[in-house]
Amino acid sequence: MVGQRLGGRYQLEERVGGGGMAIVYKAKDLLLHRPVAVKVLRPQFGIDEDFINRFRREAQAVASLSHPNVVSVYDVGQDEDTHYIVMEYIEGQTLKDLINQHGALPIEEAIRIAVQVCDALEHAHQNKIIHRDIKPHNILIGNNGRVKVTDFGIARAATSATITHTNSVLGSVHYFSPEQARGGFTAEKSDIYSLGIVLYEMVTGQLPFSGDSPITVALKHLQDPLTDPREINPRIPQSVENIILKALVKDPFLRYGSALEMLTDLETCLSPERQNEQKIEFPVDEEQTRVYPRITEDMLGQAQSDREHYRKGPQTEEDENGKKRWWVRAIVWTAALGLFVILALFGFNLVQQLFEVPEIDVPHVVGTPVQIAEAKIKEAHLVPERQEQFSNTIEAGSVISQDPAPPMRLKENAKVLLVVSKGKKLEEMPNLMSQSRSLAEQQLKLKGFTVTENTFEEKEDETAPPGVVIEQVPAAGEKIVPSETTVKLTISKGKKFVELPDLKGLTEEEAKVRLFQLGLKVGEITQVPTYLTEESGIVVSTLPFTPNMKVEAGRDVPLQVSNGSYPSDAKIGMEPVLVEYDGDREKRVRILVTDARGDKQQVVNEQISSSMEYQVPIILSPEKRTATIEVYMGDEKVPVQTRTISYDDIP
Repeated sequence: MVGQRLGGRYQLEERVGGGGMAIVYKAKDLLLHRPVAVKVLRPQFGIDEDFINRFRREAQAVASLSHPNVVSVYDVGQDEDTHYIVMEYIEGQTLKDLINQHGALPIEEAIRIAVQVCDALEHAHQNKIIHRDIKPHNILIGNNGRVKVTDFGIARAATSATITHTNSVLGSVHYFSPEQARGGFTAEKSDIYSLGIVLYEMVTGQLPFSGDSPITVALKHLQDPLTDPREINPRIPQSVENIILKALVKDPFLRYGSALEMLTDLETCLSPERQNEQKIEFPVDEEQTRVYPRITEDMLGQAQSDREHYRKGPQTEEDENGKKRWWVRAIVWTAALGLFVILALFGFNLVQQLFEVPEIDVPHVVGTPVQIAEAKIKEAHLVPERQEQFSNTIEAGSVISQDPAPPMRLKENAKVLLVVSKGKKLEEMPNLMSQSRSLAEQQLKLKGFTVTENTFEEKEDETAPPGVVIEQVPAAGEKIVPSETTVKLTISKGKKFVELPDLKGLTEEEAKVRLFQLGLKVGEITQVPTYLTEESGIVVSTLPFTPNMKVEAGRDVPLQVSNGSYPSDAKIGMEPVLVEYDGDREKRVRILVTDARGDKQQVVNEQISSSMEYQVPIILSPEKRTATIEVYMGDEKVPVQTRTISYDDIP
């Protein structure tokens, strides 16, 4: 659908994500000229009224929320058979991408993210909206660090009684709560449990429950004990572990009462006052399965002795009717029944011993080479299974994680899954040549490269338009690890431009040399009459170009030079000026003229020791119809004489 326009307004530019129900595109809002995210319902669901209603319910759920940590909804619509939601576009990555790239996050960063997600959930819960699918994939981290919760696709009002749809459980199996696993009633505490799983994964780098199938994982949520986060990452403060344990307790009544309560705990968990916090404890469920002690030979012998005692004990006298007393018979029957129970238990225990498979402690092999890890697993009489995946932090051939992990115990010959590192994933450097800077930057970020201002440099280019990539390092197609590769992109500034200096007053030859030095060419040379000078060959103009204008390198610059004569409409006169000498001492006289040739031109500058009369030339034009003569003596700042001559005064 890339390139398609929805609603006549939203131009789909590229696909940026998707799930089972919808596909997400980056698009441009042609009306408001801004980037948006458009979530489009998959075509196969466009005729399913139930899916359409769920899709619209997502828009309604998010539209009812207004919070800085919830992705905003701008619009919802239908274009023929295509149903779509227009949302705020977040420039960044998902929390899942961040965990996959870096493993366990710094504790402070994990708490910062959890606080913002919890704040968003508190706002949603206050508005009676349960998200029901909180997971790292639905938490966006903007380039500015802002956390945004998205994908309310299976959200429902807090009064809803079930999360089933066509007999299947909605949600993500690794992150949903025990009550979701049962397909039962979901409330705010289900979101709290899911946030606890997310926080667990952020601080340990791994999920608390995993398995070969969704059913296996769901059963673990219901039955298996939680491995303490500090066993995986000892750097986790006890106060942080306590928050995770309280959020992930299987009994919802023992969890946080609300997202606000959890938020308050998160905001203070790293404070110095909580450094020595004790580990949280929960009451033991009296109804859970217990392990009873095995019946031993001594216990069986004691039971036999008790039986003989009752059988051979003193006989009671028969009553008058020759019958034993009733209580004697009751004691005998009770003893016989007790003996039967003991013998039955003994027999069951004996059979269990014959067929019982011993339990074995699972060895810890995370971080060890896979050959050594498999040897340890086999030595413990367990069966290793290998699964490979790329890792930027664990070297190739070493174990990233195992399932199950200590302190779990397994039956002999049970399977242990080992996730083994394939090393850092090598990817082909994309071809960014001729792309715009913004598009190239976006592609780099999507590939996992670190982009800074130092990534780009600008360079003038005679052929490429401004703003496009003209050089890239590494070259396209080169195999690299994005997170470890420094990229350099050269962006075209277009053709070179130079600043044209003021050439007025230079000779024609001087102007030509100056233009050549700047990379400009000499255009047409025109000789014109001018008021500026009577000397021929002096530059008087470069029109249409003006001084200090940016001119493209290689352009022709025309020159207008004087032909040694004044224009035909010029009036030329000589004005006598008498400068009197006071006889005191020799003084300097300066005479300045403002006329058609320019302002305050100095025509006299000399020492006098007697009165002098000067003939001062005046040139006027129809445009410049007034001339001014100013006479200065010595260091005076104010003229001692000022005379004005008009155009009409000159014959």
